[in-house]
Amino acid sequence: MRGIAYISENSGKIRRDFAFAAPVVVLLIVVMVVLIVVIVLGNALIILAFKMDRSLRRQSNYFLLNLAISDFLVGAFCVPVYLPYTLTGKWMLGRHLCKLWLVMDYLLCAASAFNIVLISYDRFLSVTRAVSYRARQGMTRCALGKMAAVWVLAFLLYGPAILLWEHVTGKSHVPEDQCFAEFFHTWYFLLCASTLEFFFPFLSVTFFNLSIYRSIRERRARHGPDPRALAQPDGAERPGRSMRGGSQCSRLAQDKKIAKSLAIIVCVFALCWAPYTLLMIIRAACRGRCVSSHWYEVTFWLLWLNSAINPFLYPLCHSSFRRAFAKILCPNRVTSNPKCCVFHC
Repeated sequence: MRGIAYISENSGKIRRDFAFAAPVVVLLIVVMVVLIVVIVLGNALIILAFKMDRSLRRQSNYFLLNLAISDFLVGAFCVPVYLPYTLTGKWMLGRHLCKLWLVMDYLLCAASAFNIVLISYDRFLSVTRAVSYRARQGMTRCALGKMAAVWVLAFLLYGPAILLWEHVTGKSHVPEDQCFAEFFHTWYFLLCASTLEFFFPFLSVTFFNLSIYRSIRERRARHGPDPRALAQPDGAERPGRSMRGGSQCSRLAQDKKIAKSLAIIVCVFALCWAPYTLLMIIRAACRGRCVSSHWYEVTFWLLWLNSAINPFLYPLCHSSFRRAFAKILCPNRVTSNPKCCVFHC
């Protein structure tokens, strides 16, 4: 993200590959505008719901708000500023705005990834330490501290390098009409940063969600009915036997639903982040000679696509947020049918 450049083998200079045919330009504009609208409206709805419905102001929901803020800014600032750059191949907004865009882009995408880790960790605590977790739900100061920590860590990951790299090395490698980070081809820096931005979050999200599912299964195995009671060799029915069978089937269906939703969370995060991260490291190692800029740009847009998916993947799957959305989108009908305006997971 963050600037699509490549090395010309003949000249040894960094240039941009931007020759698009007219139909491709139109298609790109349509796709980008749709992406901007989905990101902005989806995350704005979450922010508005949190502002209007005071019942949402619990510790766990503050982390969803933090994710919505970072994703909203991606759609409101990062993508629109990048639109003319990707169409013309030239940065025409000056060096200062270039630095601001780079800092914001790296900051917001890293903050989005860290917020997903924080949400998964919060859910992990709600399942594995339910009693102490419920006791802390009213401690908003603790939640705000964690939210602030996400932004600080996200900035420290790339911000100082973006702002100070050329001053430390003594010169800039970025042409005047381009906009990408000075460390764009420094593979060892990108490897270290990507470990913190993708590999660590991905492993953490996977661990937390697997632990949640395992904890739920173990809890139901301890407290649920004995499956052997569901089948008798002589075919005789016992009092309450069909009720227990229905209960067991219901629990099995819930287990499958939980496993499916948690698997979707992990897979979406991996699919949106892994291609870009791996291609970025490979591209830096070979200085752009072994990876086409078009493939790099496809993986680049996957990161921003994640900001459009998150509103549907996280808050929309919470019944409390769905009720708040229903109040906003169809206030006249919500009393008779609270499910009228919302999607369901």
